[in-house]
Amino acid sequence: MSNLEGKVAVITGGSSGIGLATAKRFVNEGAYVFITGRRQSELDNAKAEIGKNVTTVQGDVTNLADLDQLYATVKAEKGVVDIVVANAGFIEHAQIFDLSEAHYDKTMDINVKGVVFTVQKALPLMTRGGSIVVVSSIINVKGVPAHGTYAAAKAGVRALVRVWTQELKDRRIRVNTLSPGATETPIIRGQFDSDEASDAAKTMFASITPLGRLGLPEELAAAAYFLASDESSYITGIDLPVDGGLAQV
Repeated sequence: MSNLEGKVAVITGGSSGIGLATAKRFVNEGAYVFITGRRQSELDNAKAEIGKNVTTVQGDVTNLADLDQLYATVKAEKGVVDIVVANAGFIEHAQIFDLSEAHYDKTMDINVKGVVFTVQKALPLMTRGGSIVVVSSIINVKGVPAHGTYAAAKAGVRALVRVWTQELKDRRIRVNTLSPGATETPIIRGQFDSDEASDAAKTMFASITPLGRLGLPEELAAAAYFLASDESSYITGIDLPVDGGLAQV
């Protein structure tokens, strides 16, 4: 039997990239998944790609009413949650000289507020213990120009996970962060104005990564599976970098 047989998982930002790869892996390991995203067309495509044992719920993690609808759907269909992967994220480049209030608010709302309430609103349904995986970033320990607000947000959720580890231990809920390095997902292209600039960034990141390449969404999904499953039953409160060595040397 798979480690996730009979488990119910919620994955935010599950229609592409790491979230979609994680949903596929969880379903292949026996779980039923609920995935969220802001665009229904992408959710429809993801559902078709996953193929079975999946429910899609359109919504924005910064909108608490949308999160309420997500968990109302989970409660109606399954009644419980065993795994939460708080994956939805946003990145936009801005140096301290020119960042705007709108940039700051959007970055913090999606990457911190969205995580906080995704987790909080899952807790009433986590009646049989479980695992929470918060997707952070190796930027939480690196000083990369134009990534200040993003770095603060990702370091912030790392700090929250330390606290939640203590607050949730008596409920048998493990909480960990997963920190990707440069990974081959649509979020990279979204940071640049052209394909050429995006490709140049990928080449640069590959050149400074000890393994000499970007990570694949499936490799991050394997790590998420490890943290979600009983394979990591004696692990809580950690930050697991999956970065090809980028932030380690």
